[in-house]
Amino acid sequence: MLGYILRRLLLTLPTLLLVAVAVFVLMRLIPGDPVQLMLGDMADAAQVADQRARMGLDAPLPVQFGHWVHALTQGDFGRSISDQQPVLPLILERFSVSAIIVLVAVALAVALAVPAGLMAAWQQNRPADLLIVLGATLLLSVPSFWLGLLLLLFFGMHLGWFPVIGYVPLSQDLIGGAWYLVLPVITLVMIETGVLTRMARASAIEVQRLEYVTHARAKGVPDWQIVARHVLPNAFAPTLTLIGLVLGNLLGGIAVLETVFTLPGLGRLLVDAIFARDYPVVQGVLLFTALIYVLVNLVVDLLYPLFDPRVRAP
Repeated sequence: MLGYILRRLLLTLPTLLLVAVAVFVLMRLIPGDPVQLMLGDMADAAQVADQRARMGLDAPLPVQFGHWVHALTQGDFGRSISDQQPVLPLILERFSVSAIIVLVAVALAVALAVPAGLMAAWQQNRPADLLIVLGATLLLSVPSFWLGLLLLLFFGMHLGWFPVIGYVPLSQDLIGGAWYLVLPVITLVMIETGVLTRMARASAIEVQRLEYVTHARAKGVPDWQIVARHVLPNAFAPTLTLIGLVLGNLLGGIAVLETVFTLPGLGRLLVDAIFARDYPVVQGVLLFTALIYVLVNLVVDLLYPLFDPRVRAP
């Protein structure tokens, strides 16, 4: 097992290198000069040239890339051009906000979606199935930012139950900080429940057609035992893959939702850095996002044997 994990981690190095090259090149193709943005329109050419030299932006692109990769190998993601803060602590601070929202929301969505998908599959083409599919389709069709705005308008402004702007870190006030995260979590739960319910239903329907399920029914095994012991373990694997993709995508940054709820998360950090032409922050966030995807996929691969007996542990 340890050897498998080490091999998978080594295989991520080429992926991260390709991501680093792509991010570095694309950032340089974006119009605009970060030095000019820093100094303002009143700066003369000499000041701009001096600042570019201090930041190393006057060197050839291969040299800049080499310096950046060398610093990454030492755990140095550089400093933000906008406020001169170290990039890695800034990313980790913002990521902690996104991670809390995403992990809680996905856990709740899985707890709701998997039973709903199994029930829909077991009651296929019956009223319960149609209602569940209709609800999942409606949730799947609603844009997250629009749903978030509706929740803010109704529960925040109309009823006054939740704050509509701002954020309080959980480390400062656990209860008060959690109150700011309720609506973002509910928004993500509703959106992701629709996606996961449809996948769980489709996987369970496919498993129910297999012979061993028919054999268990013929033997008179109760329905709940068939679902729990035979259908769920084999139907959950595709849903687990989708959960991994959802986690990787959301942990990489839920920029739109964080903007709607004014949360200082990773996605909002990326958007602000792009507008500011903050090369080190954008490069660091995108590389960190790629690493999150790789690690989440690795965890999903390691969990497969626990849910699907047909998959052997590595």
